[in-house]
Amino acid sequence: MPARLLDGKSIAKQIRAELAEGVESLVSKGGFTPKLAAVLVGDDAASEVYVRNKRKDCERVGIESVLHRLPESTSQAELLGLLDGLNSDASVHGILVQLPVPKQIDPEAVASAIDPAKDVDCLHPENVGLLAKGRPRFKPCTPHGVQQILLREGIETAGRRAVVVGRSEIVGKPLAAMLALRGEGGDATVTLCHSRTDDLAGVAREADILLVAIGKPEFVTAEMVKPGAVVIDIGVNRTEAGLVGDVEFEAVSRVASAITPVPGGVGPLTRTMLLVNTLAAASEIGR
Repeated sequence: MPARLLDGKSIAKQIRAELAEGVESLVSKGGFTPKLAAVLVGDDAASEVYVRNKRKDCERVGIESVLHRLPESTSQAELLGLLDGLNSDASVHGILVQLPVPKQIDPEAVASAIDPAKDVDCLHPENVGLLAKGRPRFKPCTPHGVQQILLREGIETAGRRAVVVGRSEIVGKPLAAMLALRGEGGDATVTLCHSRTDDLAGVAREADILLVAIGKPEFVTAEMVKPGAVVIDIGVNRTEAGLVGDVEFEAVSRVASAITPVPGGVGPLTRTMLLVNTLAAASEIGR
C-alpha cells in the first residue's frame, strides 16, 4: 500500500488562515500592524524568488513587509549598520537577512547583530541557547514547519525513535533538539546522523520517524527505511530532471506509511512559520 502523502501546502494554508485572524485581532486591540523587514544582499536568483514569495505570504495574512535590497559589493559594516537601524525602529517587529550573503560578509556576525527579540529566523546565539534550554522565544522556521506537519497529521512523537539525517545549524541540529524537548511534538528518542556516522543506513532503518536534511539528491533509498516508518524529506535539490528531495520518493513511498513530497511538503511550512514568528514578536512587543 503506498504511503500517505503529507501535504504541506494544505497545512500551510490552514496556518495562514489562523495567522490572518491573529493579525486582525492584534491590529484591533493593539492599534498597530506587525511588520517584517527583509534584507537581500546581492543578486542570487533563488534568494530573489524566496524573498518575493515571503512578501506575498505576508500580504495574504495582513503582515506589513518591507524589502531592503543591497548590492553584491555591500560591506559587512554597511549591512550591520542597516541592521542597527532596523533594531532601533519600533515599527519593525521581525528582521530577516536572506542567506546566503556575499563572501565578504560573515553570516555569524550578521546573526549576532540582529536584536534577539526581532530574530524571527531564530539564528541569534541567545535564541539558539533558549531553544537548547527548552525555553524557546522562537522556533527555527524549517524545524517548526516539520513539527507542525507531525502534529497536524496526528503523527505521535512521544516515545518514538526519531532519526535526523543532517547536522546543519539551521535544520538538523535544532530539529533534533525540538523533537527531544518535553511536551507536544517532542518527547522523542532522537539520533542525529551525519556524513561521518558509522552504518548510517543501518541507523536510519531503526527510525519510526526518519527526517532527512542532508542536501544530497535522493540520498535515502528504500533499503534505508523501516517498513511503516514516517519519512519527512526536508531537502530541495535542483537536478536536470527538476526539483527532487533527499529521499528517493517513488521507491520509499512503497515502504513508508507516510511521506512528504518535494516540492509541496516542508517548503510551504518554512515560509509560513516565519510569519508565525513575526506575529509572535509583534504580540510580545505590543504587550
